[in-house]
Amino acid sequence: MSTDANVTPVPAGLLDNLALTSFTVIALLSRTAAEHDISLTQLRMMAILRDRTPTMAELASFLGLERSSVSGLIDRVARRGLVQRTTSRSDGRAVQVSLTPDGHRLAAQVAAEVAGLIAPLTGALTPAEQKRLTGLLGKMLAV
Repeated sequence: MSTDANVTPVPAGLLDNLALTSFTVIALLSRTAAEHDISLTQLRMMAILRDRTPTMAELASFLGLERSSVSGLIDRVARRGLVQRTTSRSDGRAVQVSLTPDGHRLAAQVAAEVAGLIAPLTGALTPAEQKRLTGLLGKMLAV
């Protein structure tokens, strides 16, 4: 992996705290997913589908996976009645993926559970700090 000589190095404390935060959140998400007998990737897919109906190709891009991997992922969740495939109205060759009513219920339940698990972490911050953190994370993710 090469590094750009013009990039400012990330301070070690920031790098460590970002990594630890990521590990903590992933562990909470993984535990919640396991409690509902879904994988972390299936949980991510359901979170994406809460507010959009992407094509298979778009979903693959959101997840950073190959389309063939997404097809199997959707098959497994569709067998549980949580997602459905439909032919795109704008392009009859494309297939869109959406949550079923059961999928929406599970996604809402999981989101509430994850919020409850993350609350002790964010609860250590004042409302102003939470707002600032939201802005900073959004700025980092926009890069």
